[in-house]
Amino acid sequence: MAKINAAFKNLITEERNNRTMDLDVLSTKDLVGRIQEEDIEVAKSVQATVTEIAKAVDLAAERLAKGGRMVYFGAGTSGRLGVLDATECSPTFGIDAHLVQAWIAGGKEAMFHSFENAEDSYELGEEDAEEAHISDKDIVVGISASGHTPYVLGALKKARSKGAAVVSVVNNPNSLLEEISDVAIVALVGPEAITGSTRMKAGTAQKMILNLLSTATMVSLGKVYENLMVDLKPTNEKLRERALSIICTVCDVPRAIAEGSLVASNNRVKTAILMLKRKIGRAQAEELLTRNFNSLRKALLSETN
Repeated sequence: MAKINAAFKNLITEERNNRTMDLDVLSTKDLVGRIQEEDIEVAKSVQATVTEIAKAVDLAAERLAKGGRMVYFGAGTSGRLGVLDATECSPTFGIDAHLVQAWIAGGKEAMFHSFENAEDSYELGEEDAEEAHISDKDIVVGISASGHTPYVLGALKKARSKGAAVVSVVNNPNSLLEEISDVAIVALVGPEAITGSTRMKAGTAQKMILNLLSTATMVSLGKVYENLMVDLKPTNEKLRERALSIICTVCDVPRAIAEGSLVASNNRVKTAILMLKRKIGRAQAEELLTRNFNSLRKALLSETN
């Protein structure tokens, strides 16, 4: 803990921002404009980490392709962003919910209520990693603006001891999380507009990085054809409309034909597309996808027998 306390004094995200020293005397329009000016730099900080994100994507795709999972650990804003990203993966990419999951210090209630002291527990991180049944098949992603959050450290060290691949998403250099990671994604956003409020620029950078990490991983696993989410689950009216639009677009057919194929495919967009494009039945389409590692592009080009 003493090492963490000493490191806290040197965090870039805890420094005062010279560009925002007069926030409390600005007009409302100038106040909003000044804070927004700080946000403009966030994308540049994320762009500087593209190489590291790509390394993490390759690790994640390899682990998930072999039956592993991607598991996020975070506290406070970082934890909530992990939950948000993990939750969106299942409907967007048609994967089982357990394949990308998130743990937040303090448990489910911490999504809606602040449990700030939970992030200080190294042991709680270890316990949650144990409860998540982390193994050497998995990739574990620790999210922490400071890079020194005890809860995340505990989770990642426990994961590492289990043989999992370990990735950190942080906003300060030379952190404790970086030291124990196979890949460290360090997005240096600088001092916050409001000193230490890492839900702002740091949180925005983390959201962008997690989007890139999960999306690129799913593309690598064949969950996207061209730029279409062909593995989505049409679980509500909006998603059903999107599924029909995808089928119409790829197959160049009217809506009525797309609707019939979606029903015949048991609501599987890839299967419906193959049935129409290759003029084959559902069983043959599903077998073709299986043989081609669930890649629609490969299945469209593959021999049918």
